[in-house]
Amino acid sequence: MGFSLRCASVLVPFPFNNKRNRGLLRAQLSDENDPLLRLAINSASLRLQETQRREPLFMDPYAGCLVPPHTRLNFENSSKHYCIATKFIDDKLLRTVNHMDGLKQVVLFSDGMDTRPYRLNWPNSTIIFDISPERVYQNAIEKLQDVGAKIPRSCLFLHIPLESSNIQEALHMKGFNGNRPSILAIQGLPLMTLVSFKEILLTVSGMAMDGCLFLGELPAWLAETKIGTKSSTEKWMDNLFMSNGFKVNMVSYHKVAKSLGKALKLGDHKYILFVAEQLRFSDDQMETWKIESQRVEEDRKGEDFE
Repeated sequence: MGFSLRCASVLVPFPFNNKRNRGLLRAQLSDENDPLLRLAINSASLRLQETQRREPLFMDPYAGCLVPPHTRLNFENSSKHYCIATKFIDDKLLRTVNHMDGLKQVVLFSDGMDTRPYRLNWPNSTIIFDISPERVYQNAIEKLQDVGAKIPRSCLFLHIPLESSNIQEALHMKGFNGNRPSILAIQGLPLMTLVSFKEILLTVSGMAMDGCLFLGELPAWLAETKIGTKSSTEKWMDNLFMSNGFKVNMVSYHKVAKSLGKALKLGDHKYILFVAEQLRFSDDQMETWKIESQRVEEDRKGEDFE
């Protein structure tokens, strides 16, 4: 079986608040050739390929169980960019959570086959939330359980279906607390349009408390600019993220590669690597502030009455 290991875009339905799309997604996911499953397997095959190198950037001992037998592994430049991004995201996640006190919250927007919950050395009291396509996740979790994949002790892993009508509400139902620090990452999440990503960004903005990070990798076709024009892409990113309360920085794949002792070929790449910091209060923080303000006002009125 052979297919392209990395795509600039995959045109798939994105089921936010749309029952018709959710039904279409379920119909597609019943097909062995559905694009969501293929995309997730593509990424798993890249991690498997990297793991098998003499000096790998990272080890993914579980990627092999997710890749069908006889899958052809290609050595394209785009696969190197993916692995560089994966290593960057891995390191940023771990450095950040290791500096959090008490309960640590990690939210992963993924393709359903993200093995980070199992392969990374998470500190104690880490809760990991995975938001991904339900059927791809179920396909993966069965294989991972068969090979004995386990979450680190004293940690918790929870899955939220991407098909949920309200992602933020579903996270709260699972125990996510917007009054506590968190870090959120996106890589591999199937997106169809810019509107799809804006929905994600709005959700993340409501979840993350001030000072929290949102990072990851986005398909460059989301940008309403010419691919490869760095200045215009940066301006587009700044405007989009700042409108949702984030200060964003684009990260150079080449600089990350150089820091890891690797080299990448010059030329356009169809993804954007970024790190963004939340500058606003989360919805939970705002609600807490309102309640506290009301309490102070009621106490003041009571004192005036006396």
